Amino acid sequence: MRYAETGYNLEIDLTRGNIERVETDPQLLETHLGGLGTSVKIHYDRVPPETKAFDPENLLIYSSGLLCGTPAFSANRTIVSFISPQTDLLAYPMMGGFWASELKYAGYDKVVIRGKSPELIYIWIHNETVELRDATHLKGKGAVETQELIRKELNDPYVQISAIGLAGENRCFTASIEQSRSSSSRGGGGAVMGDKNIKAIAVRGTKAVHLARGAEFMEHMKEIRKYIDFRNANPLPGLMPILSGIGSPQMMKHVDEKWHTESFAWGNARVRRKDFWTEEIEKSWEKSQTGAIKRFISCFNCPQQCGALIAHKDVPRYMMKCFSKLTYAMAAFVDDLDFSWEICQRAFEYGLDSFSTPQILAFGFELYEAGILTDADFKGCPADKEGRFFWLLDRIARREGIGDVLADGTYWAARRIGNGAEDFDHNTTKKHEQMNIKLGMFDPLYYLMYATNEKVSITQIEGNWPQAAFPKKEHREAFVEDWPQLPDEKFKQYFLDWEPRGEKANPHYPTPEIASQIVDWMEMLHNIDDALGLCAGMGSFCLKPPYHIHNYPKLISSATGMDIDKQGLKKIVNRSRNLHRALNNMRGLRRVEELPPEDHWKHRFPELEEALMMHYYQFKGWTVDGIPTRERLKDLDLGYVAEDLTKRGILSDGQDQKKGENHQDRC
Repeated sequence: MRYAETGYNLEIDLTRGNIERVETDPQLLETHLGGLGTSVKIHYDRVPPETKAFDPENLLIYSSGLLCGTPAFSANRTIVSFISPQTDLLAYPMMGGFWASELKYAGYDKVVIRGKSPELIYIWIHNETVELRDATHLKGKGAVETQELIRKELNDPYVQISAIGLAGENRCFTASIEQSRSSSSRGGGGAVMGDKNIKAIAVRGTKAVHLARGAEFMEHMKEIRKYIDFRNANPLPGLMPILSGIGSPQMMKHVDEKWHTESFAWGNARVRRKDFWTEEIEKSWEKSQTGAIKRFISCFNCPQQCGALIAHKDVPRYMMKCFSKLTYAMAAFVDDLDFSWEICQRAFEYGLDSFSTPQILAFGFELYEAGILTDADFKGCPADKEGRFFWLLDRIARREGIGDVLADGTYWAARRIGNGAEDFDHNTTKKHEQMNIKLGMFDPLYYLMYATNEKVSITQIEGNWPQAAFPKKEHREAFVEDWPQLPDEKFKQYFLDWEPRGEKANPHYPTPEIASQIVDWMEMLHNIDDALGLCAGMGSFCLKPPYHIHNYPKLISSATGMDIDKQGLKKIVNRSRNLHRALNNMRGLRRVEELPPEDHWKHRFPELEEALMMHYYQFKGWTVDGIPTRERLKDLDLGYVAEDLTKRGILSDGQDQKKGENHQDRC
């Protein structure tokens, strides 16, 4: 019997209409765990580096994490992986909700989809029964609307459905996959799904997920629940609300948005409004938010209620995801929060990423105001800020007029438009829109996270380390006094030494050596969460979380029966991380692409930035161009990858870093 995992993947070839239930290799649990780890392995083995996003050979993999469907709190993430039309790299956005657990209960760990359907279809999975059903009647329907229509068609309110809207059908590069209160947003998974002619995937399962040592597992969960209850009753003092608690950023519960609205940039990630959060704004937003939220909601087996059911005026009801509350309003320079509830409903129906799309809209209007785009491009566009955002959103989703150009995202649209438009593309990394953050002093930790992480999106790599130095020493001392989540005691001293000003402050502290260790720790946690299917808000994304490197091995061991310690777990995620890096290296990723947005920080330090990158690469066991060395790959039992890189001329003699460091603990 297989424990935690089902031991089966569902393989669907849309071109041939073939469906297979395929038993997986049990050894993959030991080498890559599950979730993202095993998905990367499949992509590496089966998708040639020459494959483009809209080629039939591009795999679209829906994966549940190893602990999804078990009693583990907040183990509910569906990882969707594919070659991105925007970056041409492997993307792996994930969504919460109930879909991943339902897939496990249907008897599958993953759905691996290849080829293209000749007609629009939806996939219906009900235990052993799997069908490709006609979806031509759903063409043009909204992503949220589609879910309800399929539930009625199947006559089962408990069916879990992921779906695309018009943006996915039209292959917009920032099209999302919507599901329940969550979505798989970054990188254009909706576009790949639309290209394959899949409108939705519906799943219903009634099988059991087995644990190797159930009683032991539940004892660990009791401890974790005890800690969750304690943190909910005792948020961390002295921090803004979004950092003081646990769970995926609970922006539906918190009205105080002084930090976001004044620290992040408005428009096309251009302008900070440092005096925005007035008493009048706070009262207005509190009235709007409390009036719009019908009730708070959670994902599968999560006690945190990070989402909300929105019932705003005559707008059809829908479920809101955290930071979407602010992205459109800030991009449009609209101070009325009512605008957010209204435009998000339409954007979710279209199925568009709420981080990239608002910046693309603002980018379009910035080009118009600069005279690069003309009146002809915006013929019929309303004059008011709210109306023009709705107008352009419609055209992007439909790929009409200037919307057809902007639907490819800021990077590609700027180069297609030309005439100086490239200068307005100032907030992309690896061709992908970043968070709308523009700060003053250079931050070495965030430089490395922006530059090097495979997620490409900064929000999925930062985490357990505080975002800024505490101003007073006594506050730092109090913070480190109770910090059992640390992987090593030396991090306490790093934090104690970190000051807001002076020699031990940004940009020169944390030093390249210390910064590499901290970023590696953050990266390791995200890779573990993404393999297990855990919400980052309960592990890798928040300060002092319930899940950490000291209890992950206990949960994995009792769930799977595979006894593993911290060193063993680190090696597994190191292996998956370096395989992922090598896969993207084969797709062309090099040092030259590892650059944060040029104007992200007002003050830049080129020599320090170079030193940071070179030290980090050496720390990871990578070449000066960011490619894992032969030594590193062989240490991780990835000798076959080293051979592939050599055959392709990506690794050659003399490229190995200096030897002598033990990289086993690094991610």
